[in-house]
Amino acid sequence: MTPQQIALVQSSFAKVVPIAGVAADLFYARLFEIAPDVRRLFPADLALQKKKLMVMLGTAVNGLTRLDALLPAVHALGERHVGYGVHVEDFTPVGEALLWALQQGLGDEFTPAVAEAWATAYEMLSRAMIGAMTQKVAKVAA
Repeated sequence: MTPQQIALVQSSFAKVVPIAGVAADLFYARLFEIAPDVRRLFPADLALQKKKLMVMLGTAVNGLTRLDALLPAVHALGERHVGYGVHVEDFTPVGEALLWALQQGLGDEFTPAVAEAWATAYEMLSRAMIGAMTQKVAKVAA
């Protein structure tokens, strides 16, 4: 990611923080609409899960300038997701739902540059999680 993209992600997320509850609601509603089969991965009551999502996003966004510190946490998150039953293909609708929720929450401020910056951030972080998941599955299978 470029410094400009990091700045766009961080400044746009700062605008999402005041509407974190709405953003989380939008995200999960969209995710379950476009990928209803992933609903089984989540508890019936999503209240705590929504808070975890926003905390995790905040950690990731704030850590973009310190990838050396962020990536170990992202790898650990990926390893934990193996135990939750997450599959590599689940990352695609999650990314789509995230970008859609951000677009809804930010409105006109979700410019093409902001969208590209978020897509780049998601791609980078999801690749790191997928790599950690793949390694964990390989270790378990060995």
